[in-house]
Amino acid sequence: MQTRVKTASEIKAMRESGRMLAMVLQTLKPQVVPGITTKELADIARKELEALGGTPSFLGYQGFPEVICISVNDEVVHGIPGPRKIADGDIVGLDFGVTYNGMITDSAISVIAGKAKDPRHENLIRDTEAAMIIGIGEVHDRARTGDIGEAIEKFLQKNKYGIVRDLVGHGVGHQVHEDPNIPNFGRANTGPYLEAGMTIAIEPMVTLGGDAVYLAPDHWTIKTADGSWAAHFEHTVLITENGAESLTSL
Repeated sequence: MQTRVKTASEIKAMRESGRMLAMVLQTLKPQVVPGITTKELADIARKELEALGGTPSFLGYQGFPEVICISVNDEVVHGIPGPRKIADGDIVGLDFGVTYNGMITDSAISVIAGKAKDPRHENLIRDTEAAMIIGIGEVHDRARTGDIGEAIEKFLQKNKYGIVRDLVGHGVGHQVHEDPNIPNFGRANTGPYLEAGMTIAIEPMVTLGGDAVYLAPDHWTIKTADGSWAAHFEHTVLITENGAESLTSL
């Protein structure tokens, strides 16, 4: 479905959904340490969200079996939590969705467990988050999706990163994924127009190598084709007349 301009009550529900989501990710971040399993991290997310009064949007979504996507190193997105233990220096992506009063927000962060193995890993995380912020800076009433994509692409290409093209941002709110797509590449003044009151997820997915990815045998996890490590950041934002309000920031 096409993302719609949200009513005042829907925006209120998304603000609360986003607040819960941000609190869960803030709680999880320091728990990403060597030796913890991805399943243990998922269980923390489940308990925290239950205490806050929200519902996990991803659990059961198109058959996904867990409350959160946790992706490690060369896994770009959609990793399924399980018995895998996090190792020192791993890059761990935490992608979470929360439903409250029928409205959905979506957000992601990437974290290094323990000490980075390579300074490039720290730079990758810093620059992927910066790319997301740059993309959000292009958002306003009557902006176009290409404006966001071009700004993100220029920044990441300048720093010689791979930009995953098979995965993009999206509208969000009534469903986890709504139209339009929000690519992390493109040309300004192209693509669908965005209107004040719409809500979208901006989410650069960036690698230290190429842009090609493949679907793992679990039929969920997306991995880099060349084995390069990846990072992922995402915020759900409300488009305003003159900019954007991040709904998944504290």
